[in-house]
Amino acid sequence: MSLTSRQQGAITLASGGLLMGTIGIFVEEARLDAMTMVFFRCLFGSLALAGYCAWKGFFRAQRFTPRMVLLAVLSGALMVTQWVWFFDAIHRTSIAVATVVFHVQPFWVVLMGAALFNERLGGDRLAWIATAFVGLVLASGVATSENLQGHAGYLVGVGEALAGSVLYASVTLIAKSLGQLRPHLLTLAQCLVGVVCLAFIAPLHSVAHIEPTQWFWLVGMGVLHTGLSYVLIYGALPKLTTPIIAVLLFVYPLTAIVVDAVVYGRALSPLQLAGMALIVTASLGVNLGWPLVSILRRGVRARRSAD
Repeated sequence: MSLTSRQQGAITLASGGLLMGTIGIFVEEARLDAMTMVFFRCLFGSLALAGYCAWKGFFRAQRFTPRMVLLAVLSGALMVTQWVWFFDAIHRTSIAVATVVFHVQPFWVVLMGAALFNERLGGDRLAWIATAFVGLVLASGVATSENLQGHAGYLVGVGEALAGSVLYASVTLIAKSLGQLRPHLLTLAQCLVGVVCLAFIAPLHSVAHIEPTQWFWLVGMGVLHTGLSYVLIYGALPKLTTPIIAVLLFVYPLTAIVVDAVVYGRALSPLQLAGMALIVTASLGVNLGWPLVSILRRGVRARRSAD
């Protein structure tokens, strides 16, 4: 039985999310500093994406303008910085915590859109955003003292993941203004920016001492998590509706949570899982326009009537 276009898109997007959810293993097992790992992610990712774009004929079909190139380079600088902070956050906290904290970025997009483009927020959206940030406090573990006592680096890691989510939200807004540029080419440009910039500042003097097994993880970050995963995700999005995309985008963080628990034995506490549930619910509420404020008001009125 042949699958419909929507079913194919859902499977493809879920596959991309599952693949992205395993990147934490590659970060942990590569055993290198964040800048060096991001440099090689950009290097191998750019090779994979350049090959794919050439095969699909994207270079010939794309018309580049100075504005487009400038914005692509700016988004590259933001994206590469975000990757460095995210990888370092994994080392300082855990795969699950860094990933969950990072996934509040959709709410930054909403807030930035309101600030920059005078987009109306409304009571429901503000309520969902507030709910998400309550979830962030719980999921990050900063609400429990055992994560903080004697571990100042943990707070630094949480801050890096949160700051990275802000940068990624900025990249998202830039990408929206580059609607005529194929997302594959934008990601390729971001990787090339990383190769050029990090070649000067990453501590690459230790490359001669990288072991063969470490090369496997580094190549995987570029080919699998930057090449294949983005091809899968970008190929799936045009086939799906917003509600389906909103749900399936959480395959990535949920996979990361499971991976961290199964591979490294670092399961989130019940309080952190509750925080993750709040973030997921709030994200769906924002994307799908669920009327939180009106529901709460009806609940209050019903309780008063009952009294």
